[in-house]
Amino acid sequence: MSGLINYISCGVLWLGLAAKMPDLVRHRRDPFLCALSATLAIGSLCFLFGAPPTVGAVNRVSGIPNLAAPLTYAAITAYGASSMVLVVYWRGGPRVRRIARCWMTGYAFVLVALAVLFALGDVPKERRTDFDTYYSTTPYTAEMIVLYLLAHLIAVTATATATLRWARDVHGWLRAGLLTMAVGTAIGTGYSISKIIAIVAYWCGHDWSTLATQISPAAAGLGALLFVTGILIPLAGPGLAAWLRSWRTYVRLGPLQGELDDVLTRRNLRVPRPRPFSASALLMWRQTSIQNALGHLGMLFDRDLYDQTHDAVLQKVDDGEQADATAWAAIIAAAVRVERSGQQVSPSPSGDGRMLPQAPDPSTLVHISNALATSDIVATTRIHRGTKDVRCL
Repeated sequence: MSGLINYISCGVLWLGLAAKMPDLVRHRRDPFLCALSATLAIGSLCFLFGAPPTVGAVNRVSGIPNLAAPLTYAAITAYGASSMVLVVYWRGGPRVRRIARCWMTGYAFVLVALAVLFALGDVPKERRTDFDTYYSTTPYTAEMIVLYLLAHLIAVTATATATLRWARDVHGWLRAGLLTMAVGTAIGTGYSISKIIAIVAYWCGHDWSTLATQISPAAAGLGALLFVTGILIPLAGPGLAAWLRSWRTYVRLGPLQGELDDVLTRRNLRVPRPRPFSASALLMWRQTSIQNALGHLGMLFDRDLYDQTHDAVLQKVDDGEQADATAWAAIIAAAVRVERSGQQVSPSPSGDGRMLPQAPDPSTLVHISNALATSDIVATTRIHRGTKDVRCL
């Protein structure tokens, strides 16, 4: 299990990067996409270099004891800065480039300082999991450790603050994403805070290394996961909501299509099923098939039955929309029976030429479908309506 969580977190970030890569290729000059890709890539390196098996492999291949430590610290520091730059470019504003350049320049100096301090320090004994506490009293190396932890803490704190301030001014999916990002970065502060506490305890003669070896990686993993999720919420949320709406509507239209299935099959009115499948394409396919069947049954719709059913529903519930949907469901069920029997329907005896209300729109079709599945009045129409006199319940 050693390093498994790191590799899983790394893989999740790689999946996010792969998902955004086509957009980056098409819009390679978009600073937001560049910052997003950089954040995902650098974040994955944090987990990759921080895994104990990777630490051992880097040290062994390079021949330099603990070389993986500054590489991991550099990735963590860069990730904190890139997260802030991402938020800056995402929000936009008149000084976006200047603010982003200041963050990148400042943290570039931090990365150089980390490399210099590691070169000056003496760390001959390999420490794969507790490097921070073990070498927290070694000249130059201790300064390197404190520098990267403070740099990370400053970056994630600034990112959390910026996202929370921005979240107050927006709504909907963007607000939800920003709040999730803020929670993720707030949890991410636990990485540096827990390590700082462990180091200070070590300086005071106490062994709290569990904070650095157990709590800190967990905070980093959960924080990064929530941060990436927060990025994806406003980007993928509207599309996911539209998919769910389309799929829900498709399912709810099932009873209506089932009622019309015999007509669709015998009259060859069903349009070809779309390929490849998608929720919106399937919904369009079902709606089009239903409209084709309703168009074919149009001459069989009975205005008297519509009015009788409409009035009966209004007597039970004071809901015009439900009455309209149930009345449509009743005349559709009756028309299907008549069409199946092959009987010719004579004009209304009254001869008043009354027309049905406007054909149901897609939203009304859902209510009609629900009425077909649940209404007792429609069920009575199916059972008791004769084929010789289609205007009598």
